[in-house]
Amino acid sequence: MKRLLISACLLGEKVRYDGDDNASKVRDLQNWISQWNAQGRLVPVCPETSGGLPTPRPPAETTSDGLEVLRGQARVITVAGKDVTDAFIAGAQKTLQQAQKCNAALALLAARSPSCGKGLIYDGTFSRTLIPGSGVTVALLEKNGIRCFSPDDAEDLIRAMEDNVS
Repeated sequence: MKRLLISACLLGEKVRYDGDDNASKVRDLQNWISQWNAQGRLVPVCPETSGGLPTPRPPAETTSDGLEVLRGQARVITVAGKDVTDAFIAGAQKTLQQAQKCNAALALLAARSPSCGKGLIYDGTFSRTLIPGSGVTVALLEKNGIRCFSPDDAEDLIRAMEDNVS
């Protein structure tokens, strides 16, 4: 049975940088999430707290894709200018380890985050401007064969979870 890593904030856990959650972002998926949870298929994760960052914490952004961060060619910086790159990489590595331990091949992660964003992330100016790219955790997971989705990819996620369920 396919297991799904899922951002804890999407499940209502108050682990977002501002101490809130992102449960409202998956309203359209709620019936599926409840079903998958009842089947024991969900693996909640929060790469940022796993990497040692507190909740709440200052907002952080990167000017480049997560792969660039993993290669040491970009950094993750808070709005106050503090470099939190190491925590983001550590959280991504712990999330990958969790995925491998639980044999999760898919992940549903919070959109636009420098950790969990898929396809679009904030550009590092703290102006809510989006650029193409993925967060550090998404980059590491995908590099290791784990297919990642954002809440905007609901139909593709459902198909992936329900195709060949066993």
